[in-house]
Amino acid sequence: MTPKTVALITGANKGLGLEIVRQLGERGLVVVLGARDEAKGAAAVAELSKQGIDAHAVKLDVTSPDDVARLPGFFSEKFGRLDVLVNNAGVAEWRADDLGSFRRTFETNLFGVVAVTYALLPLLKASPVGRIVNQSSVLGSLTSLQQKPKMFGNFVIPAYTASKAALNGFTVALAHKTRGTALKVNSAHPGWVRTELGGQDAPMNVVDGAKTAVNLATLPADGPTGQFFHMGEPLPW
Repeated sequence: MTPKTVALITGANKGLGLEIVRQLGERGLVVVLGARDEAKGAAAVAELSKQGIDAHAVKLDVTSPDDVARLPGFFSEKFGRLDVLVNNAGVAEWRADDLGSFRRTFETNLFGVVAVTYALLPLLKASPVGRIVNQSSVLGSLTSLQQKPKMFGNFVIPAYTASKAALNGFTVALAHKTRGTALKVNSAHPGWVRTELGGQDAPMNVVDGAKTAVNLATLPADGPTGQFFHMGEPLPW
């Protein structure tokens, strides 16, 4: 067991998730990266450990009921607690636009988030500094898409937009359900970031892209809940 704050970041053996792990670790948190591939998770932990970060890995495919079911026991037995959950794992099928794409996208971007969150909610609610960050996107902001259709038009994929809008709805509802507790639940828009998902034409680097999630994961006691942010600025739903 450890008295330090413990955080789980899903989809975290590379890209934006790995950078969120790094930045939280640099702030002194014990960080656990969820990775579908155990070998890749172990390799990421080895590199982080060289930087003096207290990092660990757990096998986690958010669409796997078995992987999700093992999470509460893992954190209870290894750390005796869980304080922060960053639901970072996500998919985008930019070239697909059919029912199959909707199902695959929602399975990870919404149902996976809900499964992991509900499995770990008792531990998070027991924490005096409980924080949940749902990695969303401005492409899930229906108000932004309506107000600036020309700006976002070429990037709007129905399955992805619908999944992130639904994720934002989950954020609001869960924040409402847990209001009055120490737990804070917020959505983050990282920005258009140069990653495998965002592509090499994206204007933001991963260091800046990770900042919104990191800030929401470490909010003070008087911080907001049930809101949507990018780089400290609120976004419309």
